[in-house]
Amino acid sequence: MANHKSALKRERQSRARNLRNRPIISLMRTRMRQLRESVEEGKSQEDIQSKLVSAVGQLNRTASKGLIPKKRASRMISRLNKMVNRAS
Repeated sequence: MANHKSALKRERQSRARNLRNRPIISLMRTRMRQLRESVEEGKSQEDIQSKLVSAVGQLNRTASKGLIPKKRASRMISRLNKMVNRAS
């Protein structure tokens, strides 16, 4: 447990940021999982494309907020596109 005033403030800030960022990261992971499941189940191409757009948008939003590095988001988007192209 923190003892200094500044350390206590940092702990409060960290907790607040964690609560604010957790749903955004969770939604990003959910959208990626939904896309992977659609590809694995062999759903229609329109369904897969709509889920790809949704996943890419969420990855870009997450990266723009600084929750994941921009290059990691780019790499994930590339891999998702590659997966979708192989499935079609």
